[in-house]
Amino acid sequence: MIRNVVMGRVREGVPAEQVEAAIQALRDLTVDGVAFRLVGGQDRGLREGNASFALTADFVDDEAYRIYDADPEHNRIRRELFAPIAASIDRIQFALPDDL
Repeated sequence: MIRNVVMGRVREGVPAEQVEAAIQALRDLTVDGVAFRLVGGQDRGLREGNASFALTADFVDDEAYRIYDADPEHNRIRRELFAPIAASIDRIQFALPDDL
């Protein structure tokens, strides 16, 4: 199992509703032939210096992640909804232990 983690900071002045719309677009995304579970949300502001939002998505293997990563609709969401609002985005993909 592969977990993809994305954390981002939004540009100054971006309304929370616009961030939520971008996150919701990924929550609603389906990719033909790939089952995945994506959760995400905006920072609650409980600690100073946190990222603005985070997303996690779990995939059965590396190939499923690669298909998701190359999906045209996924890339449209990144390009049209996240790129205009993001000051920075960090990503990591790692293998989950088999006992989870």
